[in-house]
Amino acid sequence: MQPYIYKRTLMDKIAPWLFQEKVIILYGPRQVGKTTLVNEIIKQQPDSQYLNCERQNVNDLLASLNLEKIMSFLGSSRLIVFDEAQKVSRIGDVLKLLIDTYPDKQYIATGSSSFELSNEISEPLTGRNIKFLMFPLSLSELSGRYDRFQLDDKLSFFLRFGTYPDIVDRDEKQKMQLLDELTSDYLFRDVLSFDNIRRSDMLVNLLKAIALQLGNEVSYRELSNLLKLSVETVQKYLQLFEKSFVLFSLPSFSRNLRNEIARSRKFYFYDLGVRNSLLQNFTLPENRSDMGALWENFCIMGRMKKHQAEGRKANMYFWRTYQQKEIDLIEEWGGKLKAFEFKFSGKRNPKPPKEFINTYPNVTFKVVNRENYFDFLI
Repeated sequence: MQPYIYKRTLMDKIAPWLFQEKVIILYGPRQVGKTTLVNEIIKQQPDSQYLNCERQNVNDLLASLNLEKIMSFLGSSRLIVFDEAQKVSRIGDVLKLLIDTYPDKQYIATGSSSFELSNEISEPLTGRNIKFLMFPLSLSELSGRYDRFQLDDKLSFFLRFGTYPDIVDRDEKQKMQLLDELTSDYLFRDVLSFDNIRRSDMLVNLLKAIALQLGNEVSYRELSNLLKLSVETVQKYLQLFEKSFVLFSLPSFSRNLRNEIARSRKFYFYDLGVRNSLLQNFTLPENRSDMGALWENFCIMGRMKKHQAEGRKANMYFWRTYQQKEIDLIEEWGGKLKAFEFKFSGKRNPKPPKEFINTYPNVTFKVVNRENYFDFLI
């Protein structure tokens, strides 16, 4: 099968930064399409070179910090891509040496693991880099191939199998097989390589526990008791999963009410296919008991993609009181608050809690369901 090359919204975001004396850093989960994107950039730029930093000879060359040898290898290339750059020791120092010495060249570094790449890059490249985070395919990107009616027909597949580029257009059997390989082979590679973690079974069990609690507040103490780990270890592993783009979290929103929950988090998956593969649950939506949680995850992740595509910085939260009054998503941008509730079926049209409206009278409230989600996500 010849894969379809989707046009990614990041292409238009990155283009204006080419040859602006900045190192371009492209983050994102494994298999999300970073290599495909940089190869598309290479096609449009003459005198380009691609380096896979997982190859030992490339890794050794860059880690040597020998500028003469590195430039001899790079030759006259004007644009150089360092793929999986976090594999190179002191990659930030390497890139700083190159951009300081040859600022007329363009350097692009990709990484699937932000905890290594960002830590090694942040200090050496302060003021000399621009970062971009790449997500799985958005509805907007998928609309470059499918019309609205086709996308609506495929919604069940997106909720069950996610939107990884190499998975989204395959048949169900291939989708499941590739997702199983992704979760068993790639998912823990970055986390296991950090801090000498050896017990992948603990990581699997932690992720499964989060998958089963999708859409609920996470209790570190309960996870600690369930997994027989310390609270500190649970928190550390969850942070690593966030930094390696398996999970993301929303903090609770609290400004005024004394009974608002102020210190809590809800965790979601960057891709629902990964979540469902961990649980080995690819059941059709109409037969699922977790459809509300899947829909909430799908909409919040899709909203993050929309904000990125439109170049908007938005703070995102959930809201809940100790009396169990709740709102799924609170957005804060442009000096305004927006509140959203997610209901897949659209049969219910809940009203916002009075406590919230009375406390934040200028907030807008919207229910996002199967009938109106396009306007919310595209």
